[in-house]
Amino acid sequence: MKLAPSRELVKRSLASHSWIGVMIGALMYLVCLSGTLAVFYPPLERWEQPTIAEGLDYNAAQIERGYREMLGQLTEDTHHIYIGLPSEDLPRATVATDTQGWFINADGSLGEKVAHDWTHLLIDLHLYLHLPETWGMILVSILGALLCGLIVSGFIAHPSIFRDAFSFRLKGSKHLEQADIHNRLSVWAAPFHLMIAITGAFFGLAALMALVFAEAHFEGDTDAMMAAAYGAEPRLEQPVEPANIQEILHKMEELAPEAEPFYITLEDVNTPAQYALVGGAHENRLIYAEQYRFDNQGEYLGKVGYSDGEPGRQAIFSVYRIHFGHFGPLVVQLLYFILGLALTVVSVSGVNIWFAKRKSRDSLNNLWIGIVWGTPFGLALSAFTQVVLGIPSTALLWAAIVLSMVLAQVLRDDRKSKCVLLATTALMLLLLVLGHGIRFGAHAVSGAALWVNASVLAAAVLFGWMALRIRPSAALPLSAERSYAKSAQGASE
Repeated sequence: MKLAPSRELVKRSLASHSWIGVMIGALMYLVCLSGTLAVFYPPLERWEQPTIAEGLDYNAAQIERGYREMLGQLTEDTHHIYIGLPSEDLPRATVATDTQGWFINADGSLGEKVAHDWTHLLIDLHLYLHLPETWGMILVSILGALLCGLIVSGFIAHPSIFRDAFSFRLKGSKHLEQADIHNRLSVWAAPFHLMIAITGAFFGLAALMALVFAEAHFEGDTDAMMAAAYGAEPRLEQPVEPANIQEILHKMEELAPEAEPFYITLEDVNTPAQYALVGGAHENRLIYAEQYRFDNQGEYLGKVGYSDGEPGRQAIFSVYRIHFGHFGPLVVQLLYFILGLALTVVSVSGVNIWFAKRKSRDSLNNLWIGIVWGTPFGLALSAFTQVVLGIPSTALLWAAIVLSMVLAQVLRDDRKSKCVLLATTALMLLLLVLGHGIRFGAHAVSGAALWVNASVLAAAVLFGWMALRIRPSAALPLSAERSYAKSAQGASE
């Protein structure tokens, strides 16, 4: 039986693959690049505030005092209170409301305000593209679903993709060069790309899927469906008073000595229904945490069952760690970073192939160059203004991307535009390291800040080297243009 796809199916798959890729290329690039960097959000948060004392040792009385002191400073209502306990990733204790947070000092007093604004800018770009959260999450999740389609159609459209898995033609035409980069990275990292696509689609589309499952299995009752998936909320009637954090932490030591608590969330704050969720990490498990529930007095109400409940419930709470690579040793995050960069390159090279196959050059080429090489510049600029100067920088990020597109349109030369933007990004990264060192002094070269600054410096060298390697553009003779067009046409077939 012949298993190879028909020529007509290959042709249609190639057409759909190309058009989907072109339509979502810019958004996919932004999501992939920001997601790749967001893998390291814990050290980035520590780099933003390197002066905070760190350590894994804490006691229940210290956390209780910080929580009570924060309650005394509340000037507005909040639905949640979040207490972060020191962990390997973030060895700092914090307490926060829905709008602001503080670090907890070793003696339990409140310390410096939490200010991870640039890291949150990066995460919000990945999760929401800086759109309103609901719509942004849905859009990004749709991109994940479309990425699944791109992966499947890409394999159907290129029947010889596995046979040519190690074929590189980096000195031929632009089209063949980009096609080989695109296809090789797509093959080697396909399992990772598919996993990222599926888990990414899940985050935003879960709410829509919940409506379908509720209608099919719970007679349209979405609350019952959510309770079955995430556990029903306890129904409490108790005096409105602060939670007994000390008692809760002591009970955790008795009830779940195998779990490592790393956060406490108080739900329905300052109401008779207030209760505490303690997130406990379980070693060698993919679940984000098991959740243990307590009332205000520290009486145990039960756990949700993410660690030992229904398989579906365990799977749901494993999506986060699988998507962001926050499990296992550091080498796992490094692997996610490398594979994330590969997916970013695949997104860019796919659009580059489309441009290379065109017989004309227009403003779209310039705008694409501005987006691709202006985004790293915008991220570097926003990090400098936010972290070093303390200026809110979300608008600056987008302004930098727009200005990069304008610059590319003015220069009308791909190589020159790329060279200028690469060099400018390298300079901005150097200024970022220098400014961070001036602002934070010795703290900039210790702990997590040392590794982040070293990585930024390495990126600056890489961008500078790439800029120096770019040669001025030269017009092709007519014979070369014809040869290029012929090879591009043959490759597309």
